[in-house]
Amino acid sequence: MPPATILDPLIAATDRALRALFAPAQASRPAPDQVNAEPLSEAERRDAAGLMRVNHTGEIAAQALYEGQALVARSQVTRELLNKAAREETDHLAWCETRLRELDSRPSLLNPLWYAGSFAIGALAAVFGDRASLGFVTETERQVERHLDDHLARLPGRDLRSRAIVAAMRNDEIAHGAAAQAAGAAELPATARKLMRRTAAIMTRTAYWI
Repeated sequence: MPPATILDPLIAATDRALRALFAPAQASRPAPDQVNAEPLSEAERRDAAGLMRVNHTGEIAAQALYEGQALVARSQVTRELLNKAAREETDHLAWCETRLRELDSRPSLLNPLWYAGSFAIGALAAVFGDRASLGFVTETERQVERHLDDHLARLPGRDLRSRAIVAAMRNDEIAHGAAAQAAGAAELPATARKLMRRTAAIMTRTAYWI
């Protein structure tokens, strides 16, 4: 394979990483809820902002995971599945960015770190083959679904905009996991699932504040 051809996917992945981290995300779908909600108290606003910052960081990590997995994927079918999921995650990224601005807040300052680490994890998962990579997607989406359920329980009841965004994200994540399962995902070892949960816990607790 000519050197230029080998470098092309890496250049494209680097470009997408820079866009995800430093350029405003562009959604292909409108935000789920455009209805004005009741004003939030200052405490509610801070809590909602912290939770939406965690969700935004989760979407940064999802972009990186899918990019790393797609780069190493062995079949075009798997690569296309991952790329389709990544495009839908870009919608989530844009929705969370918009909501953070509405809440007078900002994304996590550590997002470049989360992106780099997640990209490496995604690429490593894909090294073990497409079935293992798809199994990683399935387990990730299971854990994200539980995480979003927790956020729906914790978001202020009158923060209808944030709640609508999180609910729509949850539906997409369930679909991504189901698609990976249908494509032949392998079940991950219990040790790997536990390590994923611990890593996600560190990221979410940190992103709430920083």
